[in-house]
Amino acid sequence: MSHVLTRYRELIAAGELRPDPEQAAAAERLDQLAEQLEAVPKKGSILWRALGRRPEPPRGVYLWGGVGRGKSMLMDLLFEHVAIRRKRRVHFHEFMMEVHQRLNVERQKETEDPIVAVAEALVEDVRLLAFDEMVINNPADAMILSRLFTEMMTHGLTVVATSNRPPRDLYKDGLNRALFLPFIDLIEARLDVRPLNGPVDYRLDRLGSMQTWLVPNGPEATAELSAAFFRLTDYPVEDRARVPACDLAVPGGRSIHVPKCVKGVAVFSFKRLCGEARGAADYLAIARRFHTIILVGIPRLGPDNRNEAARFVTLIDALYENRVKLLAAADATPDELYVTGDGAFEFERTASRLHEMASDEYLAEGHGER
Repeated sequence: MSHVLTRYRELIAAGELRPDPEQAAAAERLDQLAEQLEAVPKKGSILWRALGRRPEPPRGVYLWGGVGRGKSMLMDLLFEHVAIRRKRRVHFHEFMMEVHQRLNVERQKETEDPIVAVAEALVEDVRLLAFDEMVINNPADAMILSRLFTEMMTHGLTVVATSNRPPRDLYKDGLNRALFLPFIDLIEARLDVRPLNGPVDYRLDRLGSMQTWLVPNGPEATAELSAAFFRLTDYPVEDRARVPACDLAVPGGRSIHVPKCVKGVAVFSFKRLCGEARGAADYLAIARRFHTIILVGIPRLGPDNRNEAARFVTLIDALYENRVKLLAAADATPDELYVTGDGAFEFERTASRLHEMASDEYLAEGHGER
């Protein structure tokens, strides 16, 4: 038994998780995978050379289920405790952006088969690739995934992925979906598909009875949002001074600095997101990358800050369409945020969406599901 199952049982014993047969079965399977990965001879070792060929990679795992059922938590346990060096954990949307950037470079070089070249480069020093939130809603992604992953797996790659959907529902009703079906077949052939649909939504459970829209801005709201951040991410409160930041790539070669970025939860100030020149592409990248956004410092809106208000509307549209959860501190309730002047009437639609985003039905939906 590796440390994956040991740690999972410790979380149960400590009361941080509740007994769940599906979760326990998935933890046991990931524990087994960790042992299999650790047993594969190291590249270039005597055992590797004795085989006379690349060792067969262990079969991967695909965890799917509703929001807050522990998919990412279990994947993190595997990633943190498997004792191999060549591993990578990445959000699926971020990975696909990297793939397309690399493909563009190879096409400019007139590489004979860009997909093969990119696949080889991506797995050059990776044996375990862990994907969070696999969701496909882009035809450009759907068209290349089967060839890309088939090629990567021939180079000894093991894949672990989480998703809100079973494989057969990926890219459902998508354009030219027939061309995507080989990727589903590949998942089912090379990964164990494990459902996680237990009775506890840990994300909602950790929010408790907290209001998602706090009024007014100030120390009390900030403290409540901070507490929610640590509950949602399991990040140690005593390490609050060392919460990691990250830079999110957006189309056009630019990036957005994210001051706090842990396990799919991001913290922004209104000034950073809406006070700077940003467009729909920026907000869409944020909405696809993070399942929860904590936004602080939202002021009253009106003609005097119409540009910021317009960006805020675009941001909320992107979050809403991707079912991103929003926790916010503002100077007024949604209905009172923009009440007079040019644009107030149009803002009523945004206020309505903000109310819906606070509903239990919305909070129970999976990221990216629509």
